[in-house]
Amino acid sequence: MKTNIGSTERLLRVMAGIVIIALGMYYGSWWGVVGLIPLLTGLFRFCPLYKMLGMNTCKR
Repeated sequence: MKTNIGSTERLLRVMAGIVIIALGMYYGSWWGVVGLIPLLTGLFRFCPLYKMLGMNTCKR
């Protein structure tokens, strides 16, 4: 997998993922699982949707 997520977006995705997961746990909602998507795409620096759309925010 070639990285397609830049540094700033990576940070935002990881933070958003953590917040969504925490809110899901706090409210006891399964929607917290949705937080795994931005968290994992941020950690791996790869977004399959970006790949399909031909997008790349990584400057390398």
